Amino acid sequence: MWNICGQQLKLGEKWQGMLKPNMEDYELPATLICGIEPRRTVLVTAQIHAGEYNGTPAVIQAAQEICPKKLKGNLIFLHCVNSSGFLKQHWRTLPEDGFNLNADYPGREDGTVGERLADWFVKEIFPKVDFVLDLHGGSVNERLSPCLFYPTAEKVVKESLAAAKALDVPYLIASKATKGEYSYAAHACSVPGLLLERGYGGFCKKEWVTGHKRNISLLLKHLGMYESDEKKVEYEPKVYEHTVYLESEKAGLWYPQIKEDESVSRGQLLGYLEDVFGNKIQEFYAEGDGRVFYYTAGLAVREGDSLVAYGLD
Repeated sequence: MWNICGQQLKLGEKWQGMLKPNMEDYELPATLICGIEPRRTVLVTAQIHAGEYNGTPAVIQAAQEICPKKLKGNLIFLHCVNSSGFLKQHWRTLPEDGFNLNADYPGREDGTVGERLADWFVKEIFPKVDFVLDLHGGSVNERLSPCLFYPTAEKVVKESLAAAKALDVPYLIASKATKGEYSYAAHACSVPGLLLERGYGGFCKKEWVTGHKRNISLLLKHLGMYESDEKKVEYEPKVYEHTVYLESEKAGLWYPQIKEDESVSRGQLLGYLEDVFGNKIQEFYAEGDGRVFYYTAGLAVREGDSLVAYGLD
């Protein structure tokens, strides 16, 4: 018997329905699968950012296809965490309070909608899971190459990186973040995990959905929980331990001079800012040789907005 999220599941049982995380007026679509023998419990989440769509259909398909009687361990699939933002086409944070579920943990039990949702994860979910896979799809105003982030928390970095290398993602990025869903779970609760990025621009393309679903299967296979016919593409992923995150120091018009997945050289111009009269405000140059993971493709940027992220070789 498995007790989770207010539900009781028998061995080999699957449950689908709406969860209410500390709030009567907020619902999360979920699939809970109890395998035939007790092993790890894996949490898979999609649409932490509501405009990053590719993870949701991948989770839906995986939840439909996985047979409980072939599963060893348990699975928690949360199909669309930022469900209110999704329905309101609010592309990133929760529309109720602007809470960012990838940056504002741990939340509060008596706080706003986002704070209460984060607090629910911290108290009800993280203590009961052994691995977190968080599926993202690039921001609406970004162009992005498939990549993933793994936590550098000492207790989980080895296991997280080993799982990352078992997936079908070319760039593995060491992340020092501590306040997002998977990163808070890693640093505060010692739960290994990964944040997987695939897609961009608010689109939901079949090949991106397929890529996310394939990596769910590869992770479960790596953890010894579920056998599938999925095979990893045969290449050696590149691990980046040092990533540069450029942010705008002033508001203005942003003109990128690079593309996603482009190699850059030390001193190369990455982009520049102008004011509304065409006067150049700031130029950005590469600190060293490396690879562009993603960049902002939109014209208008505010002070502090992300511009480019690139890894140093």
